[in-house]
Amino acid sequence: METILIVDDEKNYLVVLEALLAPEGYEVATADSARNALTLIKDSDIDLVISDMKMPEMSGMELLEETKKIKPDLPVIMMTAFGTIELAVEAMKKRAFDYITKPFQNEELKLTIRKALENYRLVKENRRLSEALSNRFGHGNIIGKSKSMLEIYDMIGKVSQSKASVLITGPSGTGKELIAKAIHYDSPRKDRPFISINCGALTETLLESELFGHDKGAFTGAVAMKKGRFELADGGTLFLDEVGEMPPPLQVKLLRVLQEMEFERVGGTRTIKVDVRVLSASNRNMKEVVDEGLFREDLFYRLNVIHIAVPSLRERTEDIRLLVGHFIEKYRQDEGKSDIELGPEAWKAFYGYQWPGNIRELENVIERAVVLNSGGMISLEDLPSELKGKTESLDVENFIPLDAKLQTTLESIEERLIRRALDQCDKVQSHAAEMLGITKSLIQHKMKKYNIHV
Repeated sequence: METILIVDDEKNYLVVLEALLAPEGYEVATADSARNALTLIKDSDIDLVISDMKMPEMSGMELLEETKKIKPDLPVIMMTAFGTIELAVEAMKKRAFDYITKPFQNEELKLTIRKALENYRLVKENRRLSEALSNRFGHGNIIGKSKSMLEIYDMIGKVSQSKASVLITGPSGTGKELIAKAIHYDSPRKDRPFISINCGALTETLLESELFGHDKGAFTGAVAMKKGRFELADGGTLFLDEVGEMPPPLQVKLLRVLQEMEFERVGGTRTIKVDVRVLSASNRNMKEVVDEGLFREDLFYRLNVIHIAVPSLRERTEDIRLLVGHFIEKYRQDEGKSDIELGPEAWKAFYGYQWPGNIRELENVIERAVVLNSGGMISLEDLPSELKGKTESLDVENFIPLDAKLQTTLESIEERLIRRALDQCDKVQSHAAEMLGITKSLIQHKMKKYNIHV
């Protein structure tokens, strides 16, 4: 149950607001002065502050400033009977969540409260997740709490203490390198280098030189000795991205290094011994690449001692809300902007889109929207054209029988959509309603109709 603190020196307003909000399921605390309110804010778990602007001894504006010093993320709604544009602007500059004037409309106040609490929940959820990941894996940029991601976190925790090679597969943009870094920074090698190289971005000659280094005069342009990535990663971890694109001649040399942990630089004769843990990644099905004769089977098994499969974003849509909140906060801070959130139609578009570019594409969309946004609410118009109106279509011809009855078929589809949305949103009804583009009261009505319990 969320706790709302009401602050007003007029006690009749405290009584009225408590009577209005308690039936909504909130725990209501009251304070008849700003100083009493500060004590409660310091010592209690408050989720929202609603404060009058004009009070004796300490004003609501001063209370807002002190609150932000104690709990910067705690939302504060300011209210006053003396509303002016200047006061509203000043309150928003001091990071008030919103500003309302007395007398207020009850439903308008309730809506503002719901928005403030939803925003605070998202901020706390992201902060808890980031801190947990940072503490556990030494890298707080992996975001997600879906079943598949929890399994990956568990796998990271197990393999990080080993020296075994790990092959990470998954579509482009799913964060394979972040997982490799998480393994490294949670391992005994965390104080040694993490070195990465994209095997598909260089020609065979350049890739060999980058991996193993070269001696002076090894080829035209080799005017000095250069250490390769294996040498630079000694004692640490080497991450081979898109390893499936490695040319066959280099696969032979890589296999030898993995077996012996020694090599010679290009053009050199001295054998160099190293202690390197190798992590690799590919956006292809490596078993198929092996079957096609494009990748050595013995090297594949050497790299694939442990396999981590990263799901696409459309396979973990329950993580979209966390990812959106994370990236909005990141780019909002980069741009020096105040609070920004997604509007209902934008949320619907995010859940309906297939995200072929996965998390990388989602991050790009959020960065673009934050940069272009000037009103605090990201609407459908702020999104790229490919997100507008892109939802999954139902294949009526192939999946619905010819003798299907309209009413029973529609009800069956409606029930399945609601159950799926609730599953994707961790049973949070307001999130599922947003995903379906309906109100929370309507989804509750439908859940009762179909005997759906959460």
